[in-house]
Amino acid sequence: MANVTRENLSVLNDKITVTLSKEDYLAGFEKSLKKYAKTANIPGFRKGMIPAGLIKKMYGQSVFSEEVMRQVEKSLLDYLENEKVDIFAQPLPLENNSPTLDMNNPTDYSFSFEIGLKPEVAIDVTKLNVKQYQVTVTDEMVEQEIDRLQVHNGKMTEPETVTGDDNVLNVKFVETDNEGNDLESGITKENSLLVKYFTEKFRKNLIGKKAGDTVDLQLKKAFDDKEMEFILSDLGLEKGKKEEESKYFKLHITKVGLVERPELNEAFFETVYPGKAIATTDEFKKAVKSEIDNYYEAQVLNQVHDQIYHQLLAHANFQFPDSFLKRWLQVSGAKPKTNEEVETEFPTFKEQLKWTLISNQLRVEHKIEVLPDDIRNLAKQQLLQYLGGQINMGDNQQWVEDYANRMMQDRKFMEDSYHRIATEKMFTAVAEKVKKTEEAISAEDFAAKLHHHHH
Repeated sequence: MANVTRENLSVLNDKITVTLSKEDYLAGFEKSLKKYAKTANIPGFRKGMIPAGLIKKMYGQSVFSEEVMRQVEKSLLDYLENEKVDIFAQPLPLENNSPTLDMNNPTDYSFSFEIGLKPEVAIDVTKLNVKQYQVTVTDEMVEQEIDRLQVHNGKMTEPETVTGDDNVLNVKFVETDNEGNDLESGITKENSLLVKYFTEKFRKNLIGKKAGDTVDLQLKKAFDDKEMEFILSDLGLEKGKKEEESKYFKLHITKVGLVERPELNEAFFETVYPGKAIATTDEFKKAVKSEIDNYYEAQVLNQVHDQIYHQLLAHANFQFPDSFLKRWLQVSGAKPKTNEEVETEFPTFKEQLKWTLISNQLRVEHKIEVLPDDIRNLAKQQLLQYLGGQINMGDNQQWVEDYANRMMQDRKFMEDSYHRIATEKMFTAVAEKVKKTEEAISAEDFAAKLHHHHH
């Protein structure tokens, strides 16, 4: 039996040495040679009748090396398993520590490996303190959503001229100088915009215009901050750069449209919420408000999870075997990395590793399980979301089941879904134990928090 010893090199970084005596590998070497002799195919000899000396001469050294390394690997893995050593990645052979193997001079061989040990992860989630926001859904938000639903379900018409804020304009932006002359290498971009997207002062320039007309504009005077960000992005420009926000354009109107909104009646209510039997405007407004409330409840839950994520990372101060991990990062890929590449990538790599250790520990502590039905239900939910919820489950039950069954055969979908569901269950379990402080917040302020804080 091989002799395996272990010594510490640095923090969470050990050296394991495997020493083989001749007795550990010679019998296996002879057995492998005999097996090779039975299957080797050498011209001039019948299979299985090749002289042992010829086999040893032709293939002995490679078979010898394979057998020695097989015994080394087996001894190393057996040691790690028996001693329950929890390591990162796989052991790395120590440089300049590989003996020369010679079948003609069998002797004792020693091989040394470097291992990176995983730190102990202890997390007390009850010490986390998060804010659970209560988003205030206003009457104005309900009215805006009803307006959006009317436009979405309305009928597009093509009036001759622009008459008000609700007109839809198909336009072509052509960059000009401040005197309205087209720039030879300027920006050109088509878009579709509601008149109300422009500043109130600028809109008067559009009233009465028709397809084929043009209007000169300067971006910073034609759009307020909210719309400016979208317009600049669409034009390939950057918000916050004064010279880009000050650019001039000629707006070519190519089409004037107007959505005729449906009336707020039972037919419209049934279109938006099929099967809900909504009869009055008040009932419809309650249904819209309920949907907005549900949306923000889900967003608030995601934001709580986001706070938990960042606090867990901030409070987990365990150490890592940095030198081992950097070396592993350098040699583990198809192409070795330079020291500079490793130093650049290491902080992000280490943060990801830190989160993996934390989340794995929490899944164990909270006994997180992902069942086949969990993944099947996720497949169905994704299908319904893709179809916008406009499907009668009773009439299409078999079709939905068949879709879920097909997705369950997709390996990537299964792996992605498993990770997503396990993570969601883990966050839900942790969220039940953390301290929460409730705080009312407006939709605008809450949106700002979502915009600036993601993981």
